[in-house]
Amino acid sequence: MGIISLINNEINLTFERDPAARSKAQVFFLYPGVKAIIYHRIAHKLYKHGRYFLADWVSMHARKKTGIEIHPAAQIGKNVFIDHGMGVVIGETAVVGDNCTIYQGVTLGGTGKDKGKRHPTIGNNVTIGSGAKILGPFTVGDNSKVAANAVVLNEIPPNSTCVGVPAHVVKREGVKVASAKVYIADLDQIHFPDPVSMDMCSLRDSIDKLCKRVSDIECGKSDE
Repeated sequence: MGIISLINNEINLTFERDPAARSKAQVFFLYPGVKAIIYHRIAHKLYKHGRYFLADWVSMHARKKTGIEIHPAAQIGKNVFIDHGMGVVIGETAVVGDNCTIYQGVTLGGTGKDKGKRHPTIGNNVTIGSGAKILGPFTVGDNSKVAANAVVLNEIPPNSTCVGVPAHVVKREGVKVASAKVYIADLDQIHFPDPVSMDMCSLRDSIDKLCKRVSDIECGKSDE
């Protein structure tokens, strides 16, 4: 695909998928996710042809311009949509499938313990919520959803929804997982749960119960 066709494809994709987009000119000039993907396509071609320094230069230039860092060796599929994008980091051996959506603050990284293949493989049609961290050389299956701020450290089966720190599957094949603590409906960019907030609420509830128990014990001693 030539550079003009490449740019047109990225612009059309974003214009179709982002309801906030008002014009294709706006998408081209003002959308960092579009620029980051275009820069990466160029850097990846340079990398495959052994032009490593130039590929790295293009990648670092893209990071400076967009706030999105994609290693030139990373494999990015077709119709990948990076929304907002600030703080997205995609590592060297990461693979992202077709038709994926990635929100701001996402990291597709390694744990520092692995060699060779160090970063995750993301299947097709996967949605990754803002702030999520997927760390390690495993696979997130097709059609899965990763909630905002989740930390994924193990493989996620296809057609699953995962939340939490560390992340756990709460829904698979449209059915709630028996061990899941909460029910998660079909996730989109509005209804991603915040696992940190959920844990804080649970902690606050436990503290309230503990305080009430202490108060009851103290009252019992006063009566004596």
